Amino acid sequence: MGSDAVRRLADEPVDHRFKGLPPDAERSALTVGQLTAERRDLFTGGFTTPVLTLDADALAHNLTALETYARRHGLAFAPHGKTCMAPQLFRRQLERGAWGITAAVPHQARVYRAFGIQRIFLANELVDTAALHWVAAELAADPAFRFVCYVDSVRGVRLMDRALAGRGATVDVVVELGAGEGARTGARTEDDCRAVADAVAQSDTLRLVGVAGYEAEVPGADPESVDAYLRRLTGLAVEFDKAGRFRADVEEIVVSAGGSSWFDAVADVFAQLPDLSRPTLRLLRSGAYVSHDHGWYTRLTPFNRHPEEGGLRPAFRLWTQVVSRPSPTQAFVNAGKRDIAYDLGLPEAELVRDPLDGQERPATGIRVVKLSDQHAWLETDSADDLQVGDWVALGMSHPCTIFEKWPLIPVVEADGTVGDYVRTFF
Repeated sequence: MGSDAVRRLADEPVDHRFKGLPPDAERSALTVGQLTAERRDLFTGGFTTPVLTLDADALAHNLTALETYARRHGLAFAPHGKTCMAPQLFRRQLERGAWGITAAVPHQARVYRAFGIQRIFLANELVDTAALHWVAAELAADPAFRFVCYVDSVRGVRLMDRALAGRGATVDVVVELGAGEGARTGARTEDDCRAVADAVAQSDTLRLVGVAGYEAEVPGADPESVDAYLRRLTGLAVEFDKAGRFRADVEEIVVSAGGSSWFDAVADVFAQLPDLSRPTLRLLRSGAYVSHDHGWYTRLTPFNRHPEEGGLRPAFRLWTQVVSRPSPTQAFVNAGKRDIAYDLGLPEAELVRDPLDGQERPATGIRVVKLSDQHAWLETDSADDLQVGDWVALGMSHPCTIFEKWPLIPVVEADGTVGDYVRTFF
């Protein structure tokens, strides 16, 4: 089912829904698959600016990097799908050994199921009655489907139990240990976690299978505080196991953490988790790695601390075009807040391409200083740095808010050939 659904994406018509794609493709009634087969050049094949691209080589490199890292450290891997919401990339992640895909909200899980994802880890407490009815129906209809979600409150457990009553399905849950006062979700103390586990034990519709959390939410996170939090998390798993809180029919105990900033700490602490009464699923959930970025995660990736372990490469590039050059120190390109991720910093000018001769040069002396809805304001050191019509490539921070702005993204090979298109569903 999943492979067929992914393949059918190639049958979509190329039309006005997809920014930056060649207008003549719509006039010729081409499908995505037919446009892909033409292997057009990004710069001469009719693409319009602005256009977001993904680097084919960087994508392949990043997929391999985390697969290798997880395998080396004995970790299972459920990358957070909210980053890209792209079934084609999910398939590649699963082919690279991912256990399943992580979701944050029910809509994401529904997209995953539409494309055949068989294991979903929902990193949130799910108390929406309609969504729980949908989960129960999916579990009842497909015995091979595995679904796990957070619980972090007694009231939440009761609401879930009420919604699931009589639905003929048991939902697996993990108790979320919060990262501290002032952090995001999660039961704040071990006593709170015990109370939640007790409530699950009294439920006829829920089954406790482990513990989980998110270490990047530790207030003032640093190596010491993140390590301390992760040890609390693994300690809770050991305690729950010794206390017999996991039912006899639980085949493996789930211990899960790991964003894109501290997966090295997760690997270190999870490696020290003692043997439990049954196999342990040490589940990492990093998602931003698939595309990486040019700012936020470039600074935060654990590979900076451990370069011997590998590294990631920014895969995004937003090609814009200079549409106004009103002064020697000011220029405007035709992409703004509607096209650019800006919640974790302004984009960086990476390259300039002359549209007349195709020559590319570093964007030296060019800075993005402000964004409007449809323009980026550029500051230049010299009147010679840019000309009207020049293509300017921007690098951006935060993959999650880059992907969401582009429903169909060209994947570009080293020679400029567009060899694929990635469809997103936000």
